[in-house]
This record gives sequence, structure tokens and C-alpha cells, in this order.
Amino acid sequence: MTPPAPPATVRRGRSGWGALVPVVALAAGLLFATSGQTAEGSDLRAGNVTELSGLIAQRNEVILEQQQQLADLQRRARELTDQAASRDGAVAQAQAAGDAGALSAGLVALRGRGLEITLDDAPRRPDGSLPMGARADDVVIHQSDVQAVVNAVWAAGADGVAVMDQRLVATSAVRCVGNVLLLQGRTYSPPFVVTAIGDPAAIRAQLAASPQVAVFQQAVEDFGLTFGVRDRPEVTVPAYTAPLDMAYATASDG
Repeated sequence: MTPPAPPATVRRGRSGWGALVPVVALAAGLLFATSGQTAEGSDLRAGNVTELSGLIAQRNEVILEQQQQLADLQRRARELTDQAASRDGAVAQAQAAGDAGALSAGLVALRGRGLEITLDDAPRRPDGSLPMGARADDVVIHQSDVQAVVNAVWAAGADGVAVMDQRLVATSAVRCVGNVLLLQGRTYSPPFVVTAIGDPAAIRAQLAASPQVAVFQQAVEDFGLTFGVRDRPEVTVPAYTAPLDMAYATASDG
């Protein structure tokens, strides 16, 4: 009976892997050394986060400065228009027509009876863990949540709506980057507050009838997000001050 052949193939394979181990270890050592030298004892990822946070803060400061410049220019333009209107009847007529539409365009601050709606992320547990069965995406406010509330408020016939300190008009867009709200060039973190002037009962009824708001309310019940609606005897929505840019317009015969 012929004895079995020795497992030469197995040994060669193991011998080849053994030869690669020092090479892999050397490469890993060089990688760790390079990372350590680059980070200089700090967390590389944390640096990126810090840099982004600082960039957002800088952009907000620039936006505030530009908004102040815009307000100064608008005030100066108004003064020059008033001077021209005092000397030219056609200018005065055009100015009167513009002033008549300022209220409907949201260019005038409003005060009246209404309500405040607050949307906020779910609180974390004391140990930092998520609620049972929840993903990180389930416990934060999304753009669709804010938009659903705003659409319901408009559908209820609100006279004026603001999100945070920004008046919404026909050209306004509610956008979120992560769980940060981007509105008319400025960023806001939750909680998000929607202020509306109108009949509180009608607005509550429209919120209750909205399928999109119902989806959000289910997340509120499941994961503990905040959705608060409070009637107010008097609220104020500011005037819209951003540029009135329009991409499309259609002329009408009336």
C-alpha cells in the first residue's frame, strides 16, 4: 500500500502567506506613522467637523453683514423714490401701485391672532442610545416634516407665515441640509418654530387632515419627536426683506 503524499501544496501556501506578513506589517506601520504625523496627536475627522462648523459660522456673519447692506440700500432707494414721486406724477402713481401690493407680497409685517408650531428632534436616552427600533434618521426633523406643516398652514388660509425669524412668501423654499434648516441664505438648528396668523381652529383642522403631517405625527408617537401647537391671542410675522427673485412670470390681461 503506497503511503499518502506529504501535503506539500498546503505548506507552500502557508509559506507564501508567511512571507507576505512582514510586508503587510511594514506597510501598516508606515500608514500609522504617516497618519500620526499628519494628525499631530489630534483626531483627523474631528478637525474636518470643526472646520465645517467654523465655515458655517463665518458664512452666517457674512450674510448678516450683507443683509444690513441690503437694508441700507433699500432705505436709500426708498428715499430717492419718494423724492422723484414728489416731482413726477407718473412715478407717484407707480409708487402707489407698488405700495398697494406690498401687503399681499409679504413686504409688510403683520400682527394678529394665530398660533405657534414647534418641531424638534427626539431627545436621546441618558446613555446616548436611540429609542427601541429607531435609526438615527428616525429621530430628527426632516425637510418634509417642516414643509408638510407649512403647506397645511397655507391651505388653512393663513394671512402670514414665518419659519424662525424668516417671513415666507410665494418664492420661499424650505430646505434642509442634514437636520439643519436652510432658509433664504441662513441656517437654523432645531427646534424649528412656525408662526402663523390666521384662524387657529381652521389651521388645526388642516393639520389634522394632512396625510403628510399624519406621517410625521406617527414618528412623533413612535420615537418621541416634538410636535407642539399652541394658540396665541397675538403673534407677529416680520416683513420679507430678501430679494424678490422670480424665475418665471406670466403677463395677464386681468
